[in-house]
Order: sequence, then structure tokens, then C-alpha cells
Amino acid sequence: MKFKNLLKITLFFFILIIAAASLHAQTNYADVKVDELSDAKIRELMQRAESIGYNDAQLEQLALAQGMKQSEIEKLRVRVEKIRKQDGTENNNSGSEPTLTKPFTDINRSRVNNSQSKIDSLKRINSVLSTKALANTITPSKLKVFGEELFGLSTQTFEPNLRMATPKGYIVGPDDELLIDITGDNEVSYKSKVSPDGTIRVQYVGLISVAGLSIDQATSKIRSALSSTYPALRSGKTSVSVTLGNIRSITVTVVGEAVKPGSYTVSSLSSLFNVLSAAGGPNTNGTYRNIQIIRGNKVINTVDIYDFLLNGIQKGNIRLQDQDVVNIPVYKTRIELSGEVKRPAFFEIKDSETLADALRFAGGFSSDAYSAQIKVLQNTSRERKITDIPSAEFSTYQPRNGDSFVVEKILDRFANRVEISGAVFRPGQYELDEQLTLKSLILKADGVKEDAFLNRGYITRLNADNSLALLSFDLGKILAGTEADIKLQREDRVVIKSIFELREEFRVTIQGEVRQPGTFEYADGMSLESLIQLSGGFKEGATPNRIEISRRIKNSDATSASAQTAEVFTVNVDPDLKLQQGGFTLKPFDIVSIRGSESYHVQRQIRIEGEVLYPGVYTIIKKDERISDVIKRAGGLSPLAYPDGASLRRNGRDLRLDSLESVREDREKLMNLQRLKQSGARDTTSLDKDLQVLRSDLVGIDLKKIMAKPQSRYDLIVENDDVIRVPKELQTIRVTGEVLKPNSIVYTKGKSFTAYISGSGGFSYNAYKKGAFIVYSNGSVAANRKFLFFNNFPQVKPGSEIFVPKRAEREKLNATAFIGISTAVASLAAIIVTLLR
Repeated sequence: MKFKNLLKITLFFFILIIAAASLHAQTNYADVKVDELSDAKIRELMQRAESIGYNDAQLEQLALAQGMKQSEIEKLRVRVEKIRKQDGTENNNSGSEPTLTKPFTDINRSRVNNSQSKIDSLKRINSVLSTKALANTITPSKLKVFGEELFGLSTQTFEPNLRMATPKGYIVGPDDELLIDITGDNEVSYKSKVSPDGTIRVQYVGLISVAGLSIDQATSKIRSALSSTYPALRSGKTSVSVTLGNIRSITVTVVGEAVKPGSYTVSSLSSLFNVLSAAGGPNTNGTYRNIQIIRGNKVINTVDIYDFLLNGIQKGNIRLQDQDVVNIPVYKTRIELSGEVKRPAFFEIKDSETLADALRFAGGFSSDAYSAQIKVLQNTSRERKITDIPSAEFSTYQPRNGDSFVVEKILDRFANRVEISGAVFRPGQYELDEQLTLKSLILKADGVKEDAFLNRGYITRLNADNSLALLSFDLGKILAGTEADIKLQREDRVVIKSIFELREEFRVTIQGEVRQPGTFEYADGMSLESLIQLSGGFKEGATPNRIEISRRIKNSDATSASAQTAEVFTVNVDPDLKLQQGGFTLKPFDIVSIRGSESYHVQRQIRIEGEVLYPGVYTIIKKDERISDVIKRAGGLSPLAYPDGASLRRNGRDLRLDSLESVREDREKLMNLQRLKQSGARDTTSLDKDLQVLRSDLVGIDLKKIMAKPQSRYDLIVENDDVIRVPKELQTIRVTGEVLKPNSIVYTKGKSFTAYISGSGGFSYNAYKKGAFIVYSNGSVAANRKFLFFNNFPQVKPGSEIFVPKRAEREKLNATAFIGISTAVASLAAIIVTLLR
């Protein structure tokens, strides 16, 4: 199975190489007419270029090198952009990553993914493949080879400028087109193409051999040949200039450790970097320091790309000629430099270069680098070893192939640091010198603050094993010089506390009738009047008399049961808070209570609604004002008033804030009211409905008796926010609960309680008859009363609501209960029989 996968991978890369070769060998761009090409043919051309990693700019350069005219290249560019717009793949990366239409991009991405998965398979069977084969596909480290991004990411194409003036050193060759312009006494232009045998034909002159000559040499030879035809050239009255027209293509072969070795047809203006860019640059094993240009079977130049990478100098980037060979040998010495350097990577080192040069290639140390020495991991003939190289040997150490240099971080510690904190003017870290003592450090920190605690300070010091030690000192004596000074050591931490840090924060509290009650910071000599002013002054209803101040007791008798727990003072102050002699001075933690004046009252109001002559809001004018007084102020009852239905609503507690215990108490009260507190009562639905009556805040009043006998016990004293409502006489009775048809029934005077229940269909089968009750329109409740074996139902009044609760559920006897009862009955019978005997 592994062998089959290997064959598939080999076949894939073989097809890729054949496709790349066919793109160069089979396509004749000189005869291509872009207008005659179909869109499918253009897409095929784009796909073939993508298959070997060419982008749009490289595709145009390839076409130019193959002889395609510049006009046709412009047409090709327009056609490609049009196709991209149609396919929705328009982009602007003419000089970056290869770009295709979307379908071809997806195909290429799937190929890359498949290739990656196959490479992963190669890793698992690396015993079958050689180390060299893996070196071209698998990088042994996360670090990159310095310089590979120059060619690998297509960030720089090094395309030659085809519109520049003809270089003076340009060598004329076959297929070059020369433009000969004669000006002066004679005006004529010739356009001649260099023939394969290296000659050009000029009218009236004949053949002129120019192949192999520089453009300057060719110009001189042409001028000499034209002198016989144009004599004015000798006198200077006529001049001649020779420039290049169409530029010929040349073939350059890239061999050795290139990413894409092979033959490339490029412009005759192309330099070494142009060809290296087309070939993808050196591969993983290729050298960047010793790239050879071979011409006529001789090495004419050796190029070091590091000159360009480090300094931007294109030294050795000469213009290539036809049939030149670019050879990329295998690197000789490559090292790894990682850690705290600015540019970690793999670097190629020449024999004459040292570790200092490698650091220069890496941009030098980073700001956190430990530069005193560098660790190097080296390969021996049997194993690896580690060596420490001190900084003095950086310029002499000769790196060897495979060396891995690691620059570590500096230690996160200080060699000469001490620190002082607390009650000094300039706390922080300071330099430790040989003479630094505790007192001199305090002077460096501009001395201690006024609130410094002089009795004691301490130094946190590191022992030899880095454990902590605590040294205490008398700060006052150290500063006065009466006690020996302490010499400081590295990493000593001096702490001087403030007196405020060593005691509970002093506060005073004011509460009661002031505008901003609360807790305030205590200050020495703070008076009672000052605290009242800090709290915003008295409220309008506050009294300046009998102000109470409670003070802590520090030394009470702990053995006495009646020991005093607080000291209380009662004082009077000036209402205007004027300064007075002998005022009351507060102490820390005092609590001041300001009471309200008994003679000060805020207006209290009640509301009267319903059938009175002047309903509305009324202000209570005296403490003992009663319901009858308010009714009289409202003009009395109207002719349609129903006094028996009058109600008083008095605000109670907010049920949303009630605890569960309060709700439980309400339930028990209602069950007592209904006489339903019996074992097993579970009619929670009806109880929740009845709780609405209990929680309605209605007070049952008898307005008829109140108006008949004012100031009687029925005539209640009104309170703030009371609502008195006097309704019209209601003509219906509402029946709810456990009846067959709950509804409202027209009130008939003298009609009984049970008659209204019968009018609603009667009791249901699970009605609890003894628990029936009635809620009157004034909010009062009356329940059924039992006399002997008879039910005494309450009287019905207009506007009332009759409610019949549900009978409590009874548990059915199970087998265990039945056996228990039987056993008890049998035991009782046995006892009776025994007694009768």
C-alpha cells in the first residue's frame, strides 16, 4: 500500500514537470494573434501558467520573451481582465500571487492540499526515501532560510524595464531590430533586423556585420559604412544614431538547486535576478552565496545574493546573454540562529566569515538578548554537543555546517536594585552602590513624610537560598543617629508605614433630620456644629435641642452584668450653627442623632370618592380629625349615597416585599376566619383568592352609625393617604366558589344567604358548606356560624360577594392504614371483653 502511494506521488510531480516543460516548448508566442483566440483558449493559457506558478506579470514576460509583439501583449492583458470580470475573479495582484479564474484556483488548491497530504505520507515512510529527496520538500525547522521570501512569495519579480534607453554595453545579436536615424543635411531612417548570421542590410550601403558588438561599437561601424554614401557624416554636418527597436529573446538555462530548474526564454535585457525570479530562486539545498553565471563553458561571474538582501546592492546582477547557464550549487555551510535576535533564520556562512558576521546577518541582538555568551548546538561524528561561546570570541569563532546558535534572554532580575515604599516622598526603586545604607536611601527618597511611624520599620531581605528574612529597625533612632545605620544588600525592600495605616480609619456618623446623613472622615478638633454643616445642615423639621451623641466605651467592666456599653451625651446647638465658646468636641466613632421637632408637621392628606357633594383631596387639619369631620367638610352625603357600602382603604405593607413567613401568617388568619384550620386542608386555589380580600387594605366601617353618632368608637381617626369611598347602592349579589353556576344575582331585600346560592345552582358536590362566607361592599367579612346542628348563615346586603370554599381533600385508606385501624379495633374489642369478664 505504501509503495502504491509513493508511485502516485512520483507520478503527480512527473506530470507537473512535463506540463511546465510543454508550456515552454510547445507554445510559439511569436505567431499568436490574440484577436483570433477564443475565451476557452485564453482560460487554457491562464491555467497552464498557473500550473507552473506563473502570475499575470510573469505570463506577459514569458510571452514577450517568446517573441509576442507588445501590441498583442496589451490585447492579451485586456482579454484576461475581461475574462476575470466575467468569472468574478477580478483582482489587482499583477505582481504578487498567481491568479486564475475561480474554477482553476479551486483545482489548484485541491492539488496543493493533496500534495501536502502526500508529503505527510512521505514523512511516515522516510526510510524508503533518501534524506536529500525529503530536504527539497520538508523544512526541518520552523525558521525560514534567509532570503527565500525574496523569490518564494513572488514579492519581487525583477522584471526588466523594456522602455528604457538602449544600454551602451548592450551586445547586438540575431533578431535584434536596429533603428538607424540620419539627421542633418541628410534626413533618412532605416529599420533593419539582425539576420541569423549577424548582419544587417542598409539601402545603398549593403551588408554590415554587427553581431557580437556592443551598441556603441555597432554605431561606430555603421557610421563608417554610411560615410561613403553620406559624405556629410565626415564633416559633421550629418549625424547618425542607432537604437534598438524590438528586443530579441534569449534562452538561459538554470541548473542545480533551483526551485524550478530548466531553460527559460527571456528578454535580452534580462539580468540574473530576472531569471532567478522566474526559476523560483534557490531551493532548500541551494546556495545564496555562490551562484555562478557560465558563458562559453566558463564561469564569468559569481554572485552573492546577501549583498542585495542586506545592503540593497545588486552587485554581480549582470545582463545575461543567449545560451548563458545559471548554476546554483548546493550550499556549503548553513547555520541556524534563533532566540533573541532581530531576524532569526537559517543563514549561509562563507569560510572567511565568523559568528559576528552571522549576527550581522540576523540584524543583531534584540533588546532582551543575553549578549554575554551564545550557546551553540553542534553535530559531531557520533552525537550532538553544546558549547558556550563568550562575547570575546564572536569575531573569531568559525561556524560549522549544522551549527544551531541560540541567543537566550537576559535574566529577569537586577544586580543592584533596592526598593523603598511607604511614608517617604519618593518611593520606588534605587541603585545599590557599595556605600548605600538605610539612612542614605531615605535621603535619596527625599526623606520621610510627616505621618511616618517612627517607632518601627522593617526590611525584607533575601537569604542566600532566596528565602525571605525580616529585619526590624527603630526609624527615629536611625534618623537621629543614636542607633547604628544598616548597610543594604541587593533586592532589599524597605517599608516605612504611615501612622494612618496602623490604626482603624477614624470616622464619625450623623443620622436623623439632616440633609445628607452618613459617615464622614474624622478630623482633630471636629465640633458637633462642623459635622452638622458637613452633612448639609438641618432639615426644616429638625430640632437643635436634645441632640444625642453616643460614644464608644473602651474600658468597661467586663465582669459586670450591668456594665456600661456606650456613653451618651445630650446637647443643644445654635439653630444657625454660630461659633460658640465651649462647644461640644467630637471624638472618633461618635454617632450623632438629630431628632425631628414635635411641633413640626408635614401636611397629610386623604381622598374622598363617590357619593359626596364635593369629592376630592382634603388636608387633615388636626390630629384627631375623624371620618365624620371629613364627610362634613365634603358637603355631606349625596341623595344616592349608600352608607352601608362605604369603605375605608388604608395603606398597608407592600406584599411584594413580604417574606414567606408573612404569607404563611396571612393564610392562617384567613383559615381562622373561615374556620377552615383542620387537618388535611389543601384548597390552595380558593385560599389564594381569599387572600386578595385579606390583603385589600380595606377597613370595614359603618358609615351609617358614624354619621348618626359622630365622635363614637365607630368614627375612626383618619390617617395620611386614607381613601374614603361612598358608593351608590349596588343592586346585585355576586356568588363565586364551589357552586354549580357562579354568577351575579339581582339583590332582593329579605332574600336569604342560601337562596342566593340556590340561584347559582346550589352547592357543588365538593363544596365546604360550613366554610361559606360573605364579603360586604365596605370590605368587612362575615362567616357561617354553627348552632347545634344548624347552620346560621350571615345576612346578605347589596353589593356583597358570597364565596363557597372547596372541601378539603381526604386521603384514601391504603392497605397499611386499613390494617392499622383493624388492629386497633381488635385490640379495643379485646380490652372490652376482658373488662366485661
